[in-house]
Amino acid sequence: MQILITGAAGFVGQLLAKELLNDPAYQVTLTDIVQPPVPKGAFHPQNATCIKADLLKAAQDVISPSLDAVYAFHGIMSSGSEANFELGMSVNIDATRNLLEALRKTCPGVRVIYSSSQAVYGQPLPDIVTDSVIPTPESSYGAEKIVCETLINDYTRRKFITGFTLRFPTISVRPGAPTAAASSFLSGMIREPLNGTECLIPIEDRSFKSWLCSPKTLVQNLLLTLQLPGDSVPPHIRQINVPGICVTVQEMMDALKTVGGQDKLKLLSEKEDPAVVPILRSWPTRFDNSQAISLGFKRDESFEQTVRDYKASLEQS
Repeated sequence: MQILITGAAGFVGQLLAKELLNDPAYQVTLTDIVQPPVPKGAFHPQNATCIKADLLKAAQDVISPSLDAVYAFHGIMSSGSEANFELGMSVNIDATRNLLEALRKTCPGVRVIYSSSQAVYGQPLPDIVTDSVIPTPESSYGAEKIVCETLINDYTRRKFITGFTLRFPTISVRPGAPTAAASSFLSGMIREPLNGTECLIPIEDRSFKSWLCSPKTLVQNLLLTLQLPGDSVPPHIRQINVPGICVTVQEMMDALKTVGGQDKLKLLSEKEDPAVVPILRSWPTRFDNSQAISLGFKRDESFEQTVRDYKASLEQS
């Protein structure tokens, strides 16, 4: 099976690529604006092809007529899109449209799994967001994601592609360096203390809730989407809210203390960031994931287990 991953140098792209490359059944093309690496430790690195490419200029160059599926992970994150409107619009919308156009001309009907976000929603929101709640984003990033979701819907309705849009929860705990996402601290407040460094929490409210999913569970759900029947959702409504769990800042701190020890809390500080807080407070905190669960998607058991998994990964590296 031949798979293309865009934005493949990023965390999610590398995570998924490693899982695919552990199975000899997959040939994986990784592409990004920078040269994407083959994930370390993959069992079958010879099955990877890495291409440095700009989807704004050369989307056609990364596409083969024999492609079976595409994971579209490229993009500028939330705070980055808010800080640079032109860059967010070009990378998040124009590059995606270029990719979809190249796909419909070269391999019509190909499966496309597009990564969207809970940032498509904005206030006011009900206590629990259902699939019937209309997205009203309060950030450029969320607005850009809605535009691309609409493209995925229409290209699928017209049978140009077989698209699925996955609205990700915030992924925590992400390894590596902080990102330009407003939610970056939701990994940093665990990752940095466990690595012996400080983390600034940009909101002074320990009751603040976030909708989170672990990397391990996300990958399971990404692989599941590769096998979903094309008609499992309507042809013009392709978005699926990926399951998550609701966790407060205090509960995250408690998990850090339980898994890492009391001393790790000393590496956390809290200070309101007026540019970030409005973005954070615009996002929903609870979802009804009945549709996703009925399709076979999984959710995490607890955030404490997520922290334990991350700590175990540090000990193994």
